Amino acid sequence: MTIRVLIADDEALLRMAFSMILDAQPDLEPVGEAANGTDAIRLAADLRPDVVLMDVRMPVTDGIEATRQILRGRPQTRVLILTTFDLDEYAFAGLKAGASGFLLKNARPEELLSAIRTVAAGNAVVSPRITRRLLEKFRPHLPDTDAAGDERLNKLSAREREVLVQVGSGLSNAEIAAALHLAEATVKSHLGRILHKLELRDRIQAVIFAYESRLIHPA
Repeated sequence: MTIRVLIADDEALLRMAFSMILDAQPDLEPVGEAANGTDAIRLAADLRPDVVLMDVRMPVTDGIEATRQILRGRPQTRVLILTTFDLDEYAFAGLKAGASGFLLKNARPEELLSAIRTVAAGNAVVSPRITRRLLEKFRPHLPDTDAAGDERLNKLSAREREVLVQVGSGLSNAEIAAALHLAEATVKSHLGRILHKLELRDRIQAVIFAYESRLIHPA
């Protein structure tokens, strides 16, 4: 199946470079280019891409608001935030807006291609540990709420809460399995139910939820 990609960046040379890289792949198709967030929103609605490569610092409408609006209208689309620094505050805002991860603009072509294919398959491209670093950096901006008062947590079983705590702590499925004495397949099943019950898109959103609900606290 061909993965259809929309490229949103205000730098024409970068758009051209990304398009050339994608066009050389048999399973990837660049379907459009946007020079600002407003155009990205319009083209995403018209072209219905599988993945959007989204710069954050763009004129008219920034990439964060564009991500939010695109996913509100078409939640099955996946967004990769393009950023200059791996702990850029815009990357964090993009993850909160529903992006499936972020990619450095100077990433190697094979990293770009792998990231696109990964998010198109429904997975995230930011490791839980990097997500945790983002959250720890920006924890002063998290809402001052208490886990016990978050009604969404009542949807989870005791075991699912345990798994969510481990996910939020940055552990992989294999590490969670070892810590909780479970099979790795069981951990994966628990995580799937957690995402479904909490209506979260992926593992990144689960980590963010664990922090925002104060189920876990940054060290």
